[in-house]
Amino acid sequence: MKIICTYLLLFVSVVAVAQPQVLTLNDVVQMAKSQSISAKQAATQKQTSYWQYRTFQAGFKPQLSLDGSLPNFERSFIQVTQPDGTISFQPISNNNSVLNLSLSQNIAPTGGSVFVQKQIQRFDDFQRNNRLYNGIPFAVGFKQPLFQFNPMKWDRKIEPLKYQESNQFFIESMEKVTVSATAYYFDLLVAQVNLQIAEKNLSNNDTLYKIAQHKLDLGKISQNDILQLQMGVLTAKKEFASARQNAEIASLSLRSYMGYRDDRKLELVVPTQLNELTIDVQKALNEAFNNRSDAIAFRRRALEAQRDVDKARKDNGLNATLNAAFGLSNRGANLADIYVRPQDREYLEVQFVLPIMTWGRAQARTETAKATQQLVTQTVEQDKLTFEQAIYTQVTLLQMLQQQVKLTAEADAIGQQRYQIAQNRFILSDLSVTDLGIAMQEKDRARRDAILALRDYWTAFYTIRLLTLYDFERNEKIKY
Repeated sequence: MKIICTYLLLFVSVVAVAQPQVLTLNDVVQMAKSQSISAKQAATQKQTSYWQYRTFQAGFKPQLSLDGSLPNFERSFIQVTQPDGTISFQPISNNNSVLNLSLSQNIAPTGGSVFVQKQIQRFDDFQRNNRLYNGIPFAVGFKQPLFQFNPMKWDRKIEPLKYQESNQFFIESMEKVTVSATAYYFDLLVAQVNLQIAEKNLSNNDTLYKIAQHKLDLGKISQNDILQLQMGVLTAKKEFASARQNAEIASLSLRSYMGYRDDRKLELVVPTQLNELTIDVQKALNEAFNNRSDAIAFRRRALEAQRDVDKARKDNGLNATLNAAFGLSNRGANLADIYVRPQDREYLEVQFVLPIMTWGRAQARTETAKATQQLVTQTVEQDKLTFEQAIYTQVTLLQMLQQQVKLTAEADAIGQQRYQIAQNRFILSDLSVTDLGIAMQEKDRARRDAILALRDYWTAFYTIRLLTLYDFERNEKIKY
């Protein structure tokens, strides 16, 4: 009894493994979005952009840092000039350690920065067994560029656009995965339909050839028709072998793209259920310019061109920097002496660079930046027109393909019926082999056209989603 049960379990398991995996178009799309390499790459790119934006934001928040040299030991001989002008090399052995604690804050509107500082310095002279302390209990200061290009002001305009662009680009990438998965799906579906057609034709041709041999014995068919039918059997065998190979290749491609690890055979469902969509072109354009990363990139590219012109102008003129600080400082033999009646500490510096003679280099840089800005503006305008044209074309194409799917489906049904009638007439000796072959070819062509029309429709359907990042079935923006 145990042996019988074991065999039954093995039989059930083998049958279960042999069952094909039936997948719909939506199943394949969801698998590709969740486990394909392309989807994972898109998620990684989104994460990278997020942390880049966090880095940008952190640059405008207070920065607390501790720096220094601890220890800073040196033992050597140094050159010392004597009162009579001669040189003497004196031995030194000391440690000069410094710790500096500072809190700084960038000021985006002006491009400057302010800071608060605290510093302690300890000097040990081991040759003379002497120790000194120097320190800044408190200091506040600022650094302000004058007449210079302010990158922080432009970054605050451009970086948020880059982040928005990256978020929308992630959604686009996921929709591109959908379009690609759809293409792989229909590649396999077309291959499977061709295989089904080839298998059915092989069976039909073999059956008709056997019937024709019986007719030949009765003298109701010619030898030429027999040879034609025999040639049809051979052709059907070759087409079946070729279709089976193409189906295997298409299956491997689909499995590889969507990260499918199951060894079961894939059996795809023909997606015949379509939703009637009437898409307004103007609404599609509005959604595209509101949602697409390209639309955000149009604004970003224009701002970057303006930034480059501003940089070229200001880098070619007077560049100055004002550095100022005020605080307290002191020294002493002990650390506590630094905080006993510390004295004022002031610092003021203006650094500047003024180009006097550049032989037209400054003007050339500025004019180059202006010309580049003009080119970017023209390119953006052209890209906008191309963008609008692509959306208009895709909306029109989708509406046309909805009708095309219906027509090809009707032609497919008629082709199947006509071939069945032709086959019956041939059996009754009421139709020639040539006419039967024509009916078979028309039947096969109608079936393939119906599947190809579905492929074109669903590709256009997902492409319009990609171009607008809008779900017209649910009337809502696409989000992930």
